[in-house]
Amino acid sequence: MIATLTSVEVDYRGQPCLGPFDLAVAEGEVVALVGPSGCGKSTAMRLLAGLEQPTRGAVGRTAGRGETSLVFQAPTLAPWMSAAANVALPLELAGVDRREARDRAVEALGRVGLAASTETRPAQLSGGMAMRVSLARAMVTAPKLLLLDEPFAALDEITRRTLADDVLDLWAATRPAIVFVTHNVEEAVYMASRVVVL
Repeated sequence: MIATLTSVEVDYRGQPCLGPFDLAVAEGEVVALVGPSGCGKSTAMRLLAGLEQPTRGAVGRTAGRGETSLVFQAPTLAPWMSAAANVALPLELAGVDRREARDRAVEALGRVGLAASTETRPAQLSGGMAMRVSLARAMVTAPKLLLLDEPFAALDEITRRTLADDVLDLWAATRPAIVFVTHNVEEAVYMASRVVVL
């Protein structure tokens, strides 16, 4: 298993917001977390990402430093940087040579259909294009675990389906384990090999 949540519970201000909850994610598996607002889906995602610790229970992650990528609902791109510079950033932070990081970023943008937009700034991108840049940035490090926290929520239905296909194409190429949060049951069934309802 690449990631596990064992009897995890999370309290905020003394109030329970998740759990007890168990989840085991195998290498290469695509898992969707579905449930109503406020049921703890994003909290479970933050636990898997190592951004939060459980109040009770245990989190297990075999993916090492730099082997987990997280894509948020908003693209969270640096507005002063080009698309290629945004995608290259995690590589540069990991110590990869700047030229190699740039080459890998351009290649990653090509894989998500943005080969012609490498020098475009985030303000000039549509919502779908910005999310593609975020996906390219998440995948450029070849993560073993990819976490997607409602990445398509703000997009129209046609763009959602196109990006879902993009994610599945990226998965087929490198086979990371993927855990994604969605409110859309159809999207969950379309993309995931397993759907977990909270």
